[in-house]
Amino acid sequence: MKSGILALSLVLALGQTASADFGSCKQHIKAQAAAEGVSQAILSRALDGLQPNDAVSFLGAQPEFSTPIWDYIAGLVDDERARDGRQRFAEYRQAALAAQHRFGVDAPALIAVWGVESDFGRSFGGRPIIQSLTTLACSPNRRSGYFHGELLAALEILDHGDVKLEEFNGSWAGAFGNTQFMPSTFLRLAVDADGDGKRDVINSVPDALASTANFLHHAGWVAGLPWGFEVRLPAGYRGPSGWRGKRPLSFWAAHGLAHVDGAPLSGGGAYGLFLTSGPTGPAFLVSRNFDAFYSYNAAESYALALGLLSDRIKGGHGLVTPWPTDDPGIPRVERREVQTMLAQRGYDIGGKIDGVMGTKTREAIADYQRRIGMRPNGRASVKLLAALRAGK
Repeated sequence: MKSGILALSLVLALGQTASADFGSCKQHIKAQAAAEGVSQAILSRALDGLQPNDAVSFLGAQPEFSTPIWDYIAGLVDDERARDGRQRFAEYRQAALAAQHRFGVDAPALIAVWGVESDFGRSFGGRPIIQSLTTLACSPNRRSGYFHGELLAALEILDHGDVKLEEFNGSWAGAFGNTQFMPSTFLRLAVDADGDGKRDVINSVPDALASTANFLHHAGWVAGLPWGFEVRLPAGYRGPSGWRGKRPLSFWAAHGLAHVDGAPLSGGGAYGLFLTSGPTGPAFLVSRNFDAFYSYNAAESYALALGLLSDRIKGGHGLVTPWPTDDPGIPRVERREVQTMLAQRGYDIGGKIDGVMGTKTREAIADYQRRIGMRPNGRASVKLLAALRAGK
């Protein structure tokens, strides 16, 4: 009995210590923000009574780093998103072309960023930005210093009046708006494109597209240069590779590379060879504009998704070379089918049927796979869908 009481006392003490630490961290942030000119009224509204959320649990779990590239691309660059992208481009053509004219960034590329980051404004993320950033800044983690700076930037945004506190929601990491700007990036690069005197990437698509164009311009975007294109490697290719090592097309032609349809390489610009999944998977020659995509979110699969989606928005085709797997990923329409059939079998998929493979859906998939003798990897894949359709 005594050991149980001692254990409970320890838990309570630790909880009180954590609460005190969080409170003292908030006070330190308040003092620092006030010293940088943020009003006491904003600081009180944003931070008084604020408690931590679960943002820390998502550190290191970003899908672009933990998902096979064929799953990642299948979910982000499908027929549905390409169709939506073309429709959105038609709807906001004037704003996208104005941003292209002002900053030199290809308009379909801006639409692609919008599509990948928020599904064209459908999914901003519903977590309060100030709460998430305060949690991440005031909790022990290797990036707490980074999030501390982002929190100060977020408080400055509120003080400027560009965003209202009740609308300041987004991802667990603090990104917000149509194209998911981090607060410090917003302060540096957001622009007012619609002329209302505010930089509003939440409610103004023109502001969001122009701000994204400004970001990519500062990241080194070269006007008129393709981001890249799929290529065919010669049989048994053992030559140089690596997308950071840019060389003229004549260099790659001399090593036997050609366009994926067999057409010879020609033209200007420097390109690096991006082998997405080894020498047998899709291969691309990518330019500095791929590097600019990469700077938006430092993951190769993410940059590739932006490039492929921008091509699809312009009416181009998808990948030609198949992925080197016998169980590729599936598009969102089929992911929704997976969720529907799992729910019919009594599984909790953690919310609505939306094609998003969240924690609950992945857990349900893994349990179902285990029950039917498949490897329980939690993937929404071709083989999984076939098993569900077969009624296993």
